[in-house]
Amino acid sequence: MLDRSKMTRRPSHPGAVIRGLYMEPLGLSVTALAEHLGISRKTLSRILNEHARVTPDIAQRLSRAFNTSSGLWIGLQSGRDEWDAKNTPGGWQNIGPLPGLAAVAEQQSSL
Repeated sequence: MLDRSKMTRRPSHPGAVIRGLYMEPLGLSVTALAEHLGISRKTLSRILNEHARVTPDIAQRLSRAFNTSSGLWIGLQSGRDEWDAKNTPGGWQNIGPLPGLAAVAEQQSSL
């Protein structure tokens, strides 16, 4: 499995994958793909231009259209989101483990 904690390059957005691996080779327009997926052209355009996320519903639609798994699309989006969160300051860096957490973990492991 890929260790995302060591990635220095921002992962590709699912929209870039859709454009590069499917739309361009198949000669699909935004309008044609949006109609096939049953979503608005605006929604698809926002994903393709990396201004919107791939939701679980969209992932299901993409998996059916491209004969892939929905997990592929969820995983691509998740990888991008995780990288962005780890590489964007937001105060989370100041948070440490809760006091007493080690005792709880030890208690749970003995069950």
